[in-house]
Amino acid sequence: MSKREITTRADVFLLVSTFYGKIKKDDFIGPIFLKTIPEEIWESHIEKLTDFWETNLFFVRKFKGNPMKVHKDVDKDFNYGISQEHFGRWLQLWFSTIDDLFEGRKANEAKERARNIASMLFFKMFEVKPKPN
Repeated sequence: MSKREITTRADVFLLVSTFYGKIKKDDFIGPIFLKTIPEEIWESHIEKLTDFWETNLFFVRKFKGNPMKVHKDVDKDFNYGISQEHFGRWLQLWFSTIDDLFEGRKANEAKERARNIASMLFFKMFEVKPKPN
């Protein structure tokens, strides 16, 4: 498959759906996603995440949601066990998916935005983790 620029919603959908296909099969972070997102809503979740990334890459106003609250709730549901390693694996899979499918400026932006989002989410989650006594 030849690589191309990310230019359309269809490209973003391909990226997001391929990426979450990898996530679901991943031994390390897959179980978190599979426990959190019921199978019957994966399709709508992929559409929502496509909205998120389309908003982030093309500045269209499609995404509605509160990723910070969602991620804090997931961390709480997993007994505050989500770590930097989980975010690192998420980024590794995101980068490899981009590299498999795309090239160019938007591909690089997608990597940089993901890195920034992962850092922000991790630090905000860390702030609310219970402190050891």
